[in-house]
Amino acid sequence: MEIDPTLQWLLAASIVIYLVAMYALAVVAQGKIHNVEDFLVAGRQLPLSLAWMTLLATWFGAGTMLTAADEVRAGGLTQAALDPFGAGCCLMLAGLFVAGPMWRQHLLTVPDLFRKKFGPTAELFSALILVPSYFGWIAAQFVAMAQVLDLFFGIPLYWGIALVALVGTGYTLMGGMWSVTMTDAAQVVLLLVGLIVLVIITMVELGNGNAWNGLTRIMDGTEPQKLVVIPRDDLQSLVGWLGVFAIGALGNLPGQDLMQRVFASKSEGTARYACLIAGAMYLTFGCLPLLLALAATQLVPEESDGSVLPVLAHAFLHPFVAVVFMVALMSAILSTIDSAILSPASVLSQNIIPRFASTSSLSSNRLAIMLVALSSLLLAYLGESAYALLEESYLLTLVGLLVPMMIGLYSISNREAPAIVSMTVGAGVWATHFVCGWESFLEPVLQPTGWQLPISLSVTACALIAFFVISPPWKIHWQREEGKGVSTSDTFSFRESRVS
Repeated sequence: MEIDPTLQWLLAASIVIYLVAMYALAVVAQGKIHNVEDFLVAGRQLPLSLAWMTLLATWFGAGTMLTAADEVRAGGLTQAALDPFGAGCCLMLAGLFVAGPMWRQHLLTVPDLFRKKFGPTAELFSALILVPSYFGWIAAQFVAMAQVLDLFFGIPLYWGIALVALVGTGYTLMGGMWSVTMTDAAQVVLLLVGLIVLVIITMVELGNGNAWNGLTRIMDGTEPQKLVVIPRDDLQSLVGWLGVFAIGALGNLPGQDLMQRVFASKSEGTARYACLIAGAMYLTFGCLPLLLALAATQLVPEESDGSVLPVLAHAFLHPFVAVVFMVALMSAILSTIDSAILSPASVLSQNIIPRFASTSSLSSNRLAIMLVALSSLLLAYLGESAYALLEESYLLTLVGLLVPMMIGLYSISNREAPAIVSMTVGAGVWATHFVCGWESFLEPVLQPTGWQLPISLSVTACALIAFFVISPPWKIHWQREEGKGVSTSDTFSFRESRVS
């Protein structure tokens, strides 16, 4: 696709100005960092306005703006099961069932809950599962943004990935959670404005001057099977769709990126409502890229090397408006990158590094950020598709951590053995399927019989059974009353003693 040189220069200048502004915010945020609690959870001071905005900005990245749109253009709305439908429902479920109990624990990381409820070995196991689960998500953002740079500036993918990694890691290092939150707030405003503008102009273009006619034309001109959200033709298709949906809806409930914003909220109510508002906004605005993907099948029916949204922006937007949209797109991806890097780095620095090295918490956090970024960069260079990286990153936390986390959250105390066995079974069975390349549960055994069970739900069920085999549900001390069994004084002061 030929890019107008004027647009290239205008876009390049805008990107430079935007990055300078983001780094200026990071410098301001750096002044708020006095201890590890400030760095990791913004001193537990986020108001509702910042809490929901950083949640939305974190999740509304390349997966929603680029990958999901491309998948829907190719295969229809059933391809949106993972993102945005599954991911949006995950935020809603977190607000209803997880955010409140988690906030009351006064933690810094998700593995802290495993230590508190099960023991130090369970903490280590959960950290070892959680940290690598983010590499695929981060790598997907690197690849997606590098493809956009290749499309508009002709920067080779190899160098583009490195450039995106360098920029995203830079301001994460400077201010931690405060830096991430302040830049997220600015980025999400740009994102929503740019997306709305592109939708309106695309609908007007498709409807020959009338946006409503454009929407009608999409509904009338799109193949009926592409408008189906949930497949109902046969049981296998439905079960497969539910499996992918479960990865998105349940897989990130144990995610550090989600819980870190819960921990950073200034009150339990703030944590709950932030998740609910972000979930509602995600489901609403997450449908706009899908609408654009369907519009693209009629406006630009020929195959393109670029992603759907940048192609539409270049084709139908005035150069100035196209620049606004592209900066918004870049802000969406960068807001996900910085949050996704900080989350596993927090776990690495708080739950793994202190076991093997004596170092200050702030120093170990910055070291962990660099290690996570480099690991994700390496994975991005291995060449896996962005959608595959995204799906596998959600799946690992689902099968490995969801069961023991939810049981621990709603019980008073437990032995370590059930949690360790559950995590080992979940992660181990998933790893076996991943290495063997099986696309359904026990594929060589069950596929000849006509059954194709989704790996996500089946392996999670295995993890649940493993937990209850060691610790039957009737022997677990369930937490029946809100706040019962929770020690609000347990604020992990021993961690702050290591702050430099």
